[in-house]
Amino acid sequence: MKKTHWFLFLGLLILAACSSEKTTELADTILMNGDIYTVEEDQARASAVAIKDGRIVEVGSEEAVMQWKGDSTKVLDLEGAFAMPGFIEGHGHFRGLGQSLLNLNFLRSKNWEEIVSMVEEKVKEAKPGEWIIGRGWHQEKWDTELERQVLGYPYHDRLSEISPDNPVMLRHASGHSLFANAKAMEIAGVSAETPDPFGGEIVRDSRGETIGVFEEKAMGVISQAYEEYMSRLTTEEKKEIWLKEIAAAEQECLQKGITSFQDAGSTFQDIEWYNELAEQSELDLRLWVMLRRPYDEMKDRMEGLPIINAGNEFFTCRAIKSAVDGALGAFGAWLLSPYKDKAGFVGQNTVPIPEVKNIAQLAIENDMQFCVHAIGDRANRVVLNIYEETFEAHPDKDSLRWRIEHAQHLDTTDIPRFREMGVIASMQGIHCTSDAPFVEKRLGRERAKYGAYPWRSLLDAGVVIANGTDAPVEDVDPIESFYASVTRKRVDSGFEFFPEQAMTREEAVYSYTLGNAYAAFEENQKGSIKKGKAADFVVLSKDLLKCPDEEIMDTKVLMTIVDGKVKYENL
Repeated sequence: MKKTHWFLFLGLLILAACSSEKTTELADTILMNGDIYTVEEDQARASAVAIKDGRIVEVGSEEAVMQWKGDSTKVLDLEGAFAMPGFIEGHGHFRGLGQSLLNLNFLRSKNWEEIVSMVEEKVKEAKPGEWIIGRGWHQEKWDTELERQVLGYPYHDRLSEISPDNPVMLRHASGHSLFANAKAMEIAGVSAETPDPFGGEIVRDSRGETIGVFEEKAMGVISQAYEEYMSRLTTEEKKEIWLKEIAAAEQECLQKGITSFQDAGSTFQDIEWYNELAEQSELDLRLWVMLRRPYDEMKDRMEGLPIINAGNEFFTCRAIKSAVDGALGAFGAWLLSPYKDKAGFVGQNTVPIPEVKNIAQLAIENDMQFCVHAIGDRANRVVLNIYEETFEAHPDKDSLRWRIEHAQHLDTTDIPRFREMGVIASMQGIHCTSDAPFVEKRLGRERAKYGAYPWRSLLDAGVVIANGTDAPVEDVDPIESFYASVTRKRVDSGFEFFPEQAMTREEAVYSYTLGNAYAAFEENQKGSIKKGKAADFVVLSKDLLKCPDEEIMDTKVLMTIVDGKVKYENL
């Protein structure tokens, strides 16, 4: 073959190869004409994104991205709207969120009378003996004072009067106390002589009479009676209820721009069913969960864990959850010095420390992250000590990214320890402003100012903060939590809680995207808009980095995209 013919032949081969390669790499979907914030330092803004097989294949100008367009490519014109990586809920209770949506929900209830009225309406529909379940009440947030109360809690009398034949169990918004009526206490065998369990308190009045409130571990007295009631259901009936709860949680999250959810405590059964849904491509958002069970139940059942990226990266279980204290609102946060409004009381150690240490050992031996609930300053110090002790005993293990869930109230001397050990501060922006009206009452001004939700201090120390809502403790809405993170102001009253500890806009977005991904070892697959990462986006009506503070809460979710597919649309 002549040289000229050879070069012509070679050129044709190259052109054919390029043409073939381009044909097979055309995008499924293109987002164009957008104001896209990528959360990537080297390319913070873009106007278009190309997606193929659920992954991002191009980010940048429309000219660059439209080269991926083919005849079958779906083109979505964002019409200049702001887009960013989908929100990652960094700490919530997925099934609990679903339950709160299907049962009585008191998050917006303004007083005890409203709650009693809601229960009364539910009683009219219920069969005798049927349990009535609700959640979300918070005595510190009511707008009217109670005539009879203990520590701000009501007596059960009114509730018991309207539900004589139905046991009622209403969980506190924090999840760390509950209210029970007389019928529920009768079924549970509660009397004036019932002792307080370790790590909990049955709240009584000055005469020793039970008022109906059960704090921390004492909740088990009532919840066990409810579990016995539920145990009469078949596995199929339980799963049917569970699937309804999961579907409700998914819908709520997608409507609010959440594409991934980090669940803070699942059972072995939950994990089995989540994994099953993922493998069958029946999850509409990505789940990352923490196993939470007693040590004795887990120690011989770790085979098959961790589970990582099951069902095309829709399900992961690579962490274990435990706790050392309760919540501030229920006087359960474990403090270094007493509550200002409960003399001589320092809160509750809810899980024995030897148990927590055993779980820490189980986690490190099985390559699982350890995530411990700690709210009070003593609780956080104890957890940091356990982590330090465990790390020193295993010098071959590094970059473990163990987490403290909530880390709400810290002694300032413990803040640098998070960075020194690489511990993630998994905090919830909305908790700050939600709790703000009573924090100073509980802790005093000094502790409230310097140690309560100290985001600025942690960030300046180089600590990674993961953000979220702790839903259903709070509404799962990331916009309100973002607003709290950058303003430290309550939406309803404008009350401002030590704004010097606020995050910047960029820090708050990072904490809800790439920060949460990093806290789950998933920063290489999600959390920013970058070639090769999952095509998970949220499209919003406002630019969260530029709009005035007073407009943040007006932001609407226009579109939620998971794995390159539109899962929610409100255009």
